[in-house]
Amino acid sequence: MDAGGALITQDTLSRLLAREKSQGERSAVRRLAADLGFADATALKTWVDAQRAAEQAALSEAERREQAATQALAAADERERRAEERLRAAIRQTALMRLGAAGDGLADAERLLDVPDDADDQAVAVAAAELKARRPELFGPAAPAVAPPAPGGAPAGGPPPRGQAPAAVGSAGLEMAKRRGYVPSA
Repeated sequence: MDAGGALITQDTLSRLLAREKSQGERSAVRRLAADLGFADATALKTWVDAQRAAEQAALSEAERREQAATQALAAADERERRAEERLRAAIRQTALMRLGAAGDGLADAERLLDVPDDADDQAVAVAAAELKARRPELFGPAAPAVAPPAPGGAPAGGPPPRGQAPAAVGSAGLEMAKRRGYVPSA
């Protein structure tokens, strides 16, 4: 309770404490700036920035080149690491796709594939086959034993049946005449 007898809520208490804390921080920053001989915190920040710029300018050309080379080497290492990650992902995805994984099933199967990062292609293929045995639903429906018929009733998946040589002109009429007995059969 405060002096008037009203309750102080947690929210009110939190705001009062936060205000006191920020006032204390500002007071400490002002005191530090005054102890160091600066008018305010902005002047101190300006002086520190100027010191950093002077330090950078004082570096010799060789040191600058060394820093640039170090940064370039770190960037190259990072690019190489990302390339290796993409290669490992491609190897895993290829092994899974060969077994029939596609779409969301491929993404899920890739997350479930448990092989070390340095595994070779054979180890990845074996792990993918084991995953397919455990979780066949990730690899799509099983292929039907017989391909469904193509539109029009022709068998799907095979070459069209070979027909006979094209008939000569008038051969249909000759055949009909032979059947009816007008022309003797040979």
